Amino acid sequence: MGSLDSPRERENGNGGCRSPGDPKVGEGGMIVVESEAMKKRRASMLPLEVGTRVMCRWRDSKYHPVKVIERRKMPSSGPNDYEYYVHYTEFNRRLDEWVKLEQLDLDSVETVVDEKVEDKVTSLKMTRHQKRKIDETHVEGHEELDAASLREHEEFTKVKNIATIELGRYEIETWYFSPFPPEYNDCVKLYFCEFCLNFMKRKEQLQRHMRKCDLKHPPGDEIYRCGTLSMFEVDGKKNKVYGQNLCYLAKLFLDHKTLYYDVDLFLFYVLCECDDRGCHMVGYFSKEKHSEESYNLACILTLPPYQRKGYGKFLIAFSYELSKKEGKVGTPERPLSDLGLLSYRGYWTRVLLDILKKHKANISIKELSDMTAIKAEDILATLQSLELIQYRKGQHVICADPKVLDRHLKAAGRGGLEVDVSKLIWTPYKEQG
Repeated sequence: MGSLDSPRERENGNGGCRSPGDPKVGEGGMIVVESEAMKKRRASMLPLEVGTRVMCRWRDSKYHPVKVIERRKMPSSGPNDYEYYVHYTEFNRRLDEWVKLEQLDLDSVETVVDEKVEDKVTSLKMTRHQKRKIDETHVEGHEELDAASLREHEEFTKVKNIATIELGRYEIETWYFSPFPPEYNDCVKLYFCEFCLNFMKRKEQLQRHMRKCDLKHPPGDEIYRCGTLSMFEVDGKKNKVYGQNLCYLAKLFLDHKTLYYDVDLFLFYVLCECDDRGCHMVGYFSKEKHSEESYNLACILTLPPYQRKGYGKFLIAFSYELSKKEGKVGTPERPLSDLGLLSYRGYWTRVLLDILKKHKANISIKELSDMTAIKAEDILATLQSLELIQYRKGQHVICADPKVLDRHLKAAGRGGLEVDVSKLIWTPYKEQG
C-alpha cells in the first residue's frame, strides 16, 4: 500500500510518536507529569465509543484524523483492552484498519459519539436475505446507488473481514469487505489458487490443492496473445464457480462492486502475464452478454501488485476493441470506482486527443464515436473537461488550437500498452440454442 498524500503530522514535541500513556515533553525538553485529574479524564473516555473522532498514528509514524467505526475486546483481561477499527477521514475507505489504543492520541478526542449512531446500528440488524439484497444492489436495473442504499451498504460493509490474501507469489493487503461464505468469517488471511481461484483457510490446504489442480490458466478460451500478455474469455454460465470466486476476490479491492450470484449473465475477460509456470492473472473486466444500455464493461480491476503499469487502460482499450468488432458504441456501467474513473478519463483523453491532432480538429462528435466506439456522451464530457467544446448555433462544435492539443497531450502522458488488434481472435457472443 502506498504512502498517504500530503499527510498531516501531529506535533507532540517528539516527532509525533508519543503513546497515549507516555509523559508529555514540554518546551526545552522538560517532562510534563500528568495530574491525577488528567489521568482520570483519560480513563473516563475508555473504551472509546463508536463514532469518536481522534488523531491516530499511522504506519508512517505521523498522526491523521480518524473516526472510530467499530471496536472489539482483546483476549487480555484489562478493562480497556480494546482494538478500534478506524476510518482515516482524509482518505479513501481502502485505508481503514484495526489499530491499538497506543496509536490514538486521547488528548485530541473531539466527538464522543456520532448522533443517532446507536439507532442506526439497531435499525441495521438485518436478516441474511436483506444482506444478500444489499450485495445484489443494481444487478437488475443497474441504477446508481441512492443515498439510503449507500448508507446501508457502508454500514454492512464497514469492517474488512479479510485482512490479506495470498495469490501466486504475492501477499496482498485487502481494501474492502467481501461477503465470503459464513465459514470464512474468522479468517484474517485467505489463500487463493491463482489458476482456478478456489480459496482456502490454510497454507497447507493450498499446497495440497496445487498438487491436484491441473489448470495453468483461467478456464475458458484464449482470445488474445501478444508477447507475454494473454487474454482469456470465461463464460460465467460454463464456469460458474470460477466466476463467483473471481467476484469474491474482486470485491476485496472494489468498494461498490456488486457480488454477482448469478454469473451466468456475464462474460469475464481475464488478462494474464505468461511464463513457463503458467498464465498469471493481473486483472480482468466483466461484460454483460446482453446489455440494453450499451454497457461494454460491468466491472474492471487491476490487482494491486500490477497497478501503475498501464494494465487498467489496456483493459479499457480491449473492451472498446470488442465493441468495434460488435459494430456498437459502448460505455462502462456506473458507478465507477475512483480508480476506474481515473483510468477511463485518461483513456478517453488520450484516444480523442490523438485523433483530433491527426484531423486538425476537423471532425464531428458522431465521427469520433464511430471511429472509437466511445459513446457520444462520454466524448462530449471529456472534451468539455478539456475546454475543447463550444456551443454555436444550437450545436456543439470542437474548437482545438494545435498548441492547446499539444499541451493536453503532454499532460496526458504516454499512451502505454496498446492492443494489437491483429492478435485478437474473437467473435461476438451468441446464445446457443
